[in-house]
Amino acid sequence: MKKEHKKRKAVFFSFEGIDGSGKSMQAEALYQQLKNTGYTTTLLREPGGTLISEKIRNILLDKNHRAMAPLTELLLYEAARAQLVSEKLDPLLQTTTIIIADRFFDSTTTYQGYGRSLPLEDIETLNTLVCKHTIPDRTYILDISWKESLKRRNQISGPRDRMETQSKNFFENIKKGFTKLAQQKPKRILMLNGEQSPEKLKKIILQDALQVIKKKQKTLKQGTHHE
Repeated sequence: MKKEHKKRKAVFFSFEGIDGSGKSMQAEALYQQLKNTGYTTTLLREPGGTLISEKIRNILLDKNHRAMAPLTELLLYEAARAQLVSEKLDPLLQTTTIIIADRFFDSTTTYQGYGRSLPLEDIETLNTLVCKHTIPDRTYILDISWKESLKRRNQISGPRDRMETQSKNFFENIKKGFTKLAQQKPKRILMLNGEQSPEKLKKIILQDALQVIKKKQKTLKQGTHHE
């Protein structure tokens, strides 16, 4: 396991939060900022990111699939992720690319674990099976209230997908799940107030991301010297 970690050259960031949290906006902003600074950067989304994963995404978000069982939903999310890890993430992790993901396995833990009440130990087993050593260096969780989430989503024109139309209780449970994860993994997860101005959040995230990148580069350099 240590050998696998030593080979990893890329820096991997993930963004999490309930629907309407602004995570997609901030993931895109970090991508553009790092790209403009000269870093080789890739932006991925979950579920999605590959041809097969995008097809699974369409099934998951289709409002006509209201009869989907929670276990089916969990396995489809894991299937989409398995393809993304195999096809995109594993190869990228061996390069010096900065990888930014709009959602990753923490969403499955919260949405299907805390939201759908599926056993957390089963979800952890599946996440480990699918992701292996593919764990973000830093995860940003944008925390907003249900009221703010609803307000933002109502301001967006167009139909809502199957996940966006879930109940208040569903999203409140997910919020609790994200808070617990942040408490359990303080070294990896940084929870931020998503109701701050987007510009302020961009600055906070960029400053932290650059520190994570520098720390990773320093570790890799020291590893090279030791070899």
